[in-house]
Amino acid sequence: MGALASNGCRPRHCFAVTDAATEFLPQYPLTPAMRDVLRRMARANRPHMHSLTPQQARAAYEAGSGVLEIPKVPLPRVEDLHIPARDGALLAARLYAPQLPSEGTLPVLLYLHGGGFTVGSVNTHDPLCRSLAHQAGCAVLSLDYRLAPEHQFPTASNDAWDALQWLAREAAALGLDAARMAVGGDSAGGTLAASCAILARDAGLPLALQLLIYPGTTAHQDTDSHERYAHDLVLEKEGIAWFFNQYVRGPEDREDWRFAPLLAPDVDDVAPAFICLAELDPLVDEGVAYADKLRMAGVAVELDIYRGVTHEFIKMGRAIPEAKRAQADAAQALRAAFT
Repeated sequence: MGALASNGCRPRHCFAVTDAATEFLPQYPLTPAMRDVLRRMARANRPHMHSLTPQQARAAYEAGSGVLEIPKVPLPRVEDLHIPARDGALLAARLYAPQLPSEGTLPVLLYLHGGGFTVGSVNTHDPLCRSLAHQAGCAVLSLDYRLAPEHQFPTASNDAWDALQWLAREAAALGLDAARMAVGGDSAGGTLAASCAILARDAGLPLALQLLIYPGTTAHQDTDSHERYAHDLVLEKEGIAWFFNQYVRGPEDREDWRFAPLLAPDVDDVAPAFICLAELDPLVDEGVAYADKLRMAGVAVELDIYRGVTHEFIKMGRAIPEAKRAQADAAQALRAAFT
């Protein structure tokens, strides 16, 4: 990973593992805090998601989502909304803002939660969205897109794109600035955000930023990091396969660039990107590859790899210092993009 520094990423969050418990997962250069979280997770011995039904997995993810989160930031404006999808469905969404509409017009981020297209919700990402709204000084609209297997590909992608177009149309009525919009998400939500940025380019809808937090971008999980970090580090090989087996209808879906943005014919003139990756994550290589694809197309990219941490780390601010740093860095990227 060190060679990446010369290509524009900043390996500033690198820690040597010096804690006494180096016997736990000694093959990985985990930070002490990350190592302690993984040790506690192993001790809890909860069932792996891929051993559960989708409904059980959703309940488990909801129950555990706030355990390591920072306390919720109180905001003066939090509204539950409904957004129409192209097939007539109404999608739940939640708008967060650090000020009331009477206090001025705000830029806005459409946020798409992670969870392998199968688990996750507005509620599981509520603290993160509150933090981004508070620190970036912008509104955040968090979307409950429909989940697999009840709603398979391309429903989540369609829902995300429908919501972004709706937000552009309705921004003024909500006290938001349609000329200062961004799209973002983590993991599967990062995939959706990347595809939305391409669709927005094609539709002539200007975006200030695409905020991609350890996004999935490849059609097949065959990068070196998928093998190197296949087990014991929060997101495991079997879990990834289970998620995608819920979502894709067949092999052809994997070859659609909306599932795998690395397959997009071109990414010229898409929105600038802030890409946040975890070093010890099966998805890290494809995140770097997508950053390279954007850069080769002339797109401005800021790439940060947070060393010694795993997938999901940005939602672990109560225990992982890098989570707070990543949230602050993402918020700063939004502030700069909206200026």
